[in-house]
Amino acid sequence: MKTMKGPAIFLAQFAGNDAPFNDLDSISKWASDLGFVGIQMPSWDSRLFDLKLAAESKNYCDEISGILLNNNMQITELSTHLQGQLVAVHPAYDKLFDGFAAPEVHNNPEERQAWAVEQLHLAAKASCNFGLTEHVTFSGALAWPYFYPWPQRSEGLVETAFKELGKRWLPILNAFDEVGVNLCYEIHPGEDLHDGITFEMFLEQVNNHQRCHMLYDPSHYVLQGLDYLENIDIYHERIKMFHVKDAEFNPTGRQGMYGGYQSWVDRAARFRSLGDGQVDFKGIFSKLAQYEFDGWAVLEWECCLKHPEDGAKEGAIFIKDHIIRPTEQAFDDFAGGGNDTDTNKAILGIK
Repeated sequence: MKTMKGPAIFLAQFAGNDAPFNDLDSISKWASDLGFVGIQMPSWDSRLFDLKLAAESKNYCDEISGILLNNNMQITELSTHLQGQLVAVHPAYDKLFDGFAAPEVHNNPEERQAWAVEQLHLAAKASCNFGLTEHVTFSGALAWPYFYPWPQRSEGLVETAFKELGKRWLPILNAFDEVGVNLCYEIHPGEDLHDGITFEMFLEQVNNHQRCHMLYDPSHYVLQGLDYLENIDIYHERIKMFHVKDAEFNPTGRQGMYGGYQSWVDRAARFRSLGDGQVDFKGIFSKLAQYEFDGWAVLEWECCLKHPEDGAKEGAIFIKDHIIRPTEQAFDDFAGGGNDTDTNKAILGIK
């Protein structure tokens, strides 16, 4: 039986300009002291990491791994959430998403997209240099502004969007395939891949590509009212990564899942620190153990109330306490009667 690895922590929400969050050695030591054993690396944060150098130099990757090893840590996966978002951007979001890209491609959607694609190719090479088997990203979105069908969508609009999305991602998936790394899309509102059905629609467009997989994050499913436990039953063969993140949905007579344009703290659907929300993590960890998920359990801290350092400290303990070491024997083995064909026939009255 396989056992999940962890606890690990996604550094995107913790990296900053103040110590110990402003360089890799300090932040990894901080995380290690809390009880984490792995980090998921945001590839865009130059305070921690140089993606281009990692793609070009195995020695640089060894140096990064050495820094982490000195702090009893390792890289679990690289992330290109921000760059993946830019592979497909609807024009309505051009200004909002420019900040995700290098300054030299701002105000130029075509160059920005080309830059994003190159970033993904670099991430494939860097993941290989680190000896990693999974990578996480966002799909981007062309159809998202039309997710609610009013005004009525023109016929074929969604199909055209997904065909284009598949066309853009297929060469990237092939690049990851060449280096033996799975590309895991975080299923997330704001992306065209935001639930199981949309993942299936995309999978069809990329010819059921063997490297096309999911990052499972139950918090996004709670906010949609989706059955996140059955989701594991349906997609466990495609789930290769796991963000451990909590959420709650408390609708009122004044607002529901759309949130009434309110801030995160005032929304009916909002993210919480581990253990403070409504997610059934005992059920999730049990399901993943049942299907022998052996990837990393990675804390992603996003909470509208609790301080991030408190969320991280509590999260390391929470994940460690929830990881299930699968049993190698049945609980009733002590009462077993052996495996004898003649005995079995006699029990059944078969001659």
